[in-house]
Amino acid sequence: MDLFSNLDYFVICLYFCAVICVGLWASRSVKTLDDYATGNRSYTSIFIFATLSSSFIGGGFTSGLAEKVYRMGLFYVIGLWGFSVKEILIAKYVAPRMSAFRDAISVGDIMGRLYGENARVLTGIASVLVCAGIAGAQFGAFGYMMNLLLGIPQVWGVFIGASIVILYSSLGGMKAVVANDTLHFTVLIIALPLVFLLGLSQAGGIETILSTPNFDAMGHDIPWFALTGLFLSFFFGETLVPPYVQRLLIGKDIKNTVQGTLWSGLLSFPFFLMIGLIGLIAHNLSPELNPNMALPYVIQTVMPVGLKGLAIAGMIAVIMSSADSFLNAAGIAASHDIIKPLTDMTEKSKELIISRFTTLTVGIIGALFAASTESVLDILLYAYNFWTPFILVPLVAGILGYQRPAQTFWVSSIISISTVVVVNNVSVIGTSTFDGTLIGILVNSIIFFTYNPAKRLAGV
Repeated sequence: MDLFSNLDYFVICLYFCAVICVGLWASRSVKTLDDYATGNRSYTSIFIFATLSSSFIGGGFTSGLAEKVYRMGLFYVIGLWGFSVKEILIAKYVAPRMSAFRDAISVGDIMGRLYGENARVLTGIASVLVCAGIAGAQFGAFGYMMNLLLGIPQVWGVFIGASIVILYSSLGGMKAVVANDTLHFTVLIIALPLVFLLGLSQAGGIETILSTPNFDAMGHDIPWFALTGLFLSFFFGETLVPPYVQRLLIGKDIKNTVQGTLWSGLLSFPFFLMIGLIGLIAHNLSPELNPNMALPYVIQTVMPVGLKGLAIAGMIAVIMSSADSFLNAAGIAASHDIIKPLTDMTEKSKELIISRFTTLTVGIIGALFAASTESVLDILLYAYNFWTPFILVPLVAGILGYQRPAQTFWVSSIISISTVVVVNNVSVIGTSTFDGTLIGILVNSIIFFTYNPAKRLAGV
């Protein structure tokens, strides 16, 4: 492959500098923990739309999706549409009810109010784990991209991406994250459609990529059972994970929050399809390619000088915009939901300092996740184990007004966590697309809605 031109390198370096400058500029106005965690709840729908979209359009839903479609066909896009459907339902049913939690700055705050202070701590631990895993997926994607396109070793690619994201997200919190997410969103929404259109032209058009010899582009041979499991995994997997809950808390009012969330969900349908088609374009152009490199390969192959640098800036935007959101949420969870309750910390200045410091720690944990598997989407599916099986059902039920006793929360959580461990290690189901996470959610739901400690004590 041809090396970058000096112009491409200039565009990439300019974008790195712009990201750092925007982050540092936004950090100047962060004086309190509320500034750091929610941006003082001042954002309109367009900013919520931009930061929420940037948060979910990460390495897993771009390079990871292109990799899976390259291997197995467009059925994986249908699986990811589970995320899209979920986001629209959140906008319709959950976002309007967040006014009851306007003073909260984290998921732990909400869970603590619903089920007690110990539930807040457990939620904080789960938040740190799931955020570290998903941030790791983004760092892994960054490493793959930098390796293929610039020849930089993957480990160094992870280090470069993590260092920049940690710098601005730890200093500026939500204000720096939203400011940079808006920049990231602007670049990626221009760059990636250009990659698709130029790639489609070079591959011979839509009919050509859908009829590649000896390759089922639509994934017709995939069992419906597997497709259903995948759809449900992405429907539940990132539902109300910490960064997305934070986006429901930063709007200036509920109307702006609902609109921004709805627009983001609607955008995800065509966006996921476009990325999946880029995966097919990569297969058409190079059938023997390492699937993990599908999206970067198309960028390197079809983009002309100058625009190639813009496309790489778009990939940088994709990864950083998701990683910064999860790092920020993890830092808040660690300081506000774990350390503060366990140490009775009362000084808000110390809490702000600790939130910044924990971002560095989670960044390191995320990098370790990135080295644990070759597939970015596999990291995402693994990370969901630390959240959805025992936090999702009680959280959604509580927000919708169906609150249960604290003891019910703990019984359902312990049993569902145990179920996930057993299923994932004994391989009861025997397929990675319908794994212990979904079984854990089912078990948690049954116990949460049927177990009544008051009746049990009364002998009913």
